[in-house]
Amino acid sequence: MGFVRFQFSIARIFEITCLRIAKIVKNMYKERSSYTIRNYHDAIKKLQCLQSNGTYIKINANNPTRNVAKLKDMEKYLNRSGISLEQLDELSVIHVAGTKGKGSVCAFTESILRAHGFKTGFYSSPHLITVKERFRINGNPIDERDFAYYFWNLYKKLDNLKEFESDMPMYFKFLTILMFNMFLRENIDVAIIEVGIGGEYDSTNVIRNPVCVGITSLALEHTSILGNTIEEIAYQKAGIFKPNTIAFTVPQQKEALEILKQRAIERQTVLNVTPSFQDYKWKNNVLNNTRFSQIQQQNASLAIQLAIQWMQSRMNPNHSLIINKKLNNNLESNNVQTNNIKGNNIEEEKYISFEKITSALSRCVWPGRQEILKGTLFDFYLDGAHTMESMDCCISWFSNQIENVNGKRYLIFNMIGKRNVSPFIKSLKKIQFHKVYFVPNLSGIPEVDIQSTTISINEQKNKCQEYCKMWGEHSVVAENVMEIFNDIKMEHAVEKANISKDRSQILITGSLHLVGAALAILDPNLTMTTKF
Repeated sequence: MGFVRFQFSIARIFEITCLRIAKIVKNMYKERSSYTIRNYHDAIKKLQCLQSNGTYIKINANNPTRNVAKLKDMEKYLNRSGISLEQLDELSVIHVAGTKGKGSVCAFTESILRAHGFKTGFYSSPHLITVKERFRINGNPIDERDFAYYFWNLYKKLDNLKEFESDMPMYFKFLTILMFNMFLRENIDVAIIEVGIGGEYDSTNVIRNPVCVGITSLALEHTSILGNTIEEIAYQKAGIFKPNTIAFTVPQQKEALEILKQRAIERQTVLNVTPSFQDYKWKNNVLNNTRFSQIQQQNASLAIQLAIQWMQSRMNPNHSLIINKKLNNNLESNNVQTNNIKGNNIEEEKYISFEKITSALSRCVWPGRQEILKGTLFDFYLDGAHTMESMDCCISWFSNQIENVNGKRYLIFNMIGKRNVSPFIKSLKKIQFHKVYFVPNLSGIPEVDIQSTTISINEQKNKCQEYCKMWGEHSVVAENVMEIFNDIKMEHAVEKANISKDRSQILITGSLHLVGAALAILDPNLTMTTKF
């Protein structure tokens, strides 16, 4: 009888606990659902009032003292938001820095881990169309209500605790703190985090113990902050190395690789160079002959290494798989068997599946990077390329795509920041463009443009005038991307009357913000298709 009562008591306690949890979840859902679209748009306006990244770069150029204080500020604001560094340690993090391909590597990595059944959080920058794109849970951007919920909770906390009027984090720093709050609340298995600028003093580098880190291809960028040589750039990027962490890098220039090796020794980090994409000996050659360009193949290899290292760490934290050798020996088998994985507090048998890796890479989409959209009248080629190396890759990719294609070719271009644009224009001139447009990073859609880069539009227009003079004939300056598309459509209408059947090709490149402005018109929901 006593045993029955005991069982009844346990069952009753369990029932009450379940009801309480259900009530908490219901209240959380109700609280979030009460946030309206207006809350979201108000949040965007408030966000735009914070110091922009462009302003930050100007202030911090050649100012190492400001850089040193940056992470201390980050800790201060994190604490005010209710997160201690110890709580932040609870996030299981993959951290990625580099010059080219950071976002693509993170997207590939996220896709592989999600394919294996893990709940993923992915933080990237910049956004293409709307700021909520930067926060992805299980591959999907956070919705407007959830963004508003998390934004206003954080903003009110920080605003209430500020010690003076301007005592608020800048734009990117605020979003990074927002991301940490979001990911901790969403109970994700893994956070894939892309560095903003550099690595050593980047806001994301408040992370103390990532599971593994990746370094993508390095080149000169943000030289006013990161340094004027490839060695100085490599030194800053390697700032994400942490003690007892596994690091991976794609093949680098000799000078850059030497610095990465030195930094790995200093930071007590194990550094590995990723194998060639072809070394994986894809089963049935399924991915060796895909649309992947050379840089995408390099990024995919790095993503594979990071994803498998993270999964191995979940299976047995004391065991580190030497992936370069062991994985390659098992590539032609369907699965590499692993130890038990603890997921959602339930121990279950899982496998690192090579078929899942193949499928994840094939399905992965990352808009605005060597993307092709087949429109109703034109073919659009979009690729954010803000370094000379990236532009060389873009030109090679575009040239290969149009090698046997007729029709007129148009270029839409802009570049922001303190870069010497002359080499970019010289390289682009190798392609015979019918007409060239230089334009600020504006779509022509007011609601979208309020979320775009806050770098002065007048400043951008002045630069576009300079670019136009550099190019010479057949080039013009436009107000926004919509104006350009309408101009090309009008020209096409005239050609149609003259019975011309060839489709035109439009290359949109340079600033990733420009690519985003174009996508706001062509593919506002980032479906990788267009009806334009």
